[in-house]
Amino acid sequence: MTADNTLSKVHPVDQRLPSGKLAALGLQHVLVMYAGAVAVPLIVGRALKLSPDEVALLISADLFCCGIATLIQALGATQFFGIKLPVMMGVTFASVAPMVAIANANPGQNGAQLLFGSIIGAGVVSILIAPLVSRMLRFFPPVVTGTIIAVIGISLMRVGINWIFGNPVGPTAPALVDPVYAKWLAEVTSPGSSIPAVPKGFAIMPTVPNPKYADLSGFAVAALVLASILLIVKYARGFVANISVLLGIVIGAVVASITGLMTYEKVGKAAWVDIVLPFHFGMPQFDPILILTMTLIMIVVMIESTGMFLALGEMTDRRITQKDLARGLRTDGLGTLIGGVFNTFPYTSFSQNVGLVAVTGIKSRYVCVAGGLILIVLGLLPKMAALIESLPTVVLGGAGLVMFGMVAATGIRILSGVDFKTNRHNAMIVAVSIGIGMIPLIAPNFKQWMPHAIHSLIESGILLASITAVLLNLFLNGAKHDEQAVIAAAKQAEAH
Repeated sequence: MTADNTLSKVHPVDQRLPSGKLAALGLQHVLVMYAGAVAVPLIVGRALKLSPDEVALLISADLFCCGIATLIQALGATQFFGIKLPVMMGVTFASVAPMVAIANANPGQNGAQLLFGSIIGAGVVSILIAPLVSRMLRFFPPVVTGTIIAVIGISLMRVGINWIFGNPVGPTAPALVDPVYAKWLAEVTSPGSSIPAVPKGFAIMPTVPNPKYADLSGFAVAALVLASILLIVKYARGFVANISVLLGIVIGAVVASITGLMTYEKVGKAAWVDIVLPFHFGMPQFDPILILTMTLIMIVVMIESTGMFLALGEMTDRRITQKDLARGLRTDGLGTLIGGVFNTFPYTSFSQNVGLVAVTGIKSRYVCVAGGLILIVLGLLPKMAALIESLPTVVLGGAGLVMFGMVAATGIRILSGVDFKTNRHNAMIVAVSIGIGMIPLIAPNFKQWMPHAIHSLIESGILLASITAVLLNLFLNGAKHDEQAVIAAAKQAEAH
């Protein structure tokens, strides 16, 4: 029997390509996901108010765990883990809003311990419930998943906008306390003054515009990044067009370096090679409400993964069984558990890379194995993480508008396939769910008279929109099982 005949009997998913080709195709997968993968540790690390060195550590840990989770998913590990399809694993944007809420409420090392404890807990629960989630598709038709993903994108836009103009709190707040007022208050309340002590919580209202907020030079860099991405998308083709966001960030970094906005001291001080160690911030703390919050997010993520796995099965001509789905979803949970242990975040299959399988036509899972190995190597290079951490937020802001906007656009694409003409209930589900999802964004203090124990559960608009969409769909449409609709929605989400 000739080698060609032997190769023809091997399913395209299981074909081992030549090493050079594997490395090149694996690198392409890494580049397509890279900007999205490093955005989450930057967002959460800064929300936790960690030092630049610690944020760089989060980036290294994230890339390292992306690689580990990808190897488990694409290669398989025991009979319980790995769907053995060309899947790249990365941090899910769905988890960003609740993680930022946890970080804002508990900054520093204590917040990191709470955050990673909730991620570990959610990972363990996700592994246990994966077989059950694989049977829950009927509760998450395209009208529900499209709405949830649209709300995720809309919620994340805040992050990109604050990257461009400055955060609404702290040193770049829109207004400052007038120095004249502050001096007067200090003088009249100094020791020996006849004026009574200042009541606890008393503060002077900021009334002076902060010159650091919405600085025009930073705004210009963000606009340049956005314009570069749009020009690359319009005039480039194939692989270059696929990495337009990454190229836009590189162009922004070059301009920021020339104008003095970006410096490289931290890169110079960082080690060339270092290992990623577990529990860097100390032993995790396990809060039941926070674990429940992250678990609900993981259920949404796993439902989204289910649609992607089914679509990928169709693209690669491999039938996906219930057991295959359970193995793939368990790996989402295992990746999340590993992420929590190694100071990083919840993991899921990246839709950009599923789309790349359709674009390139390369179905071999060993391409993603090569991509996973490249990610592990990148995670062991602290200089690379320090370079990313050194990027000014204005550079990331220009790219963030695209990245987070594309998440919202993915939800809209899925909703475009929903039947709004003959089923008027679907419009009601989308309208009410998005409205309720906007409450924490528009009125963040709406929960002030509610029991404190449920605050972390209801301050995520994504979570509120998810619960609302599922319950409204159940009430108005019932729970009809339509696997083909889920596959079609997943394909629509991955369309380029």
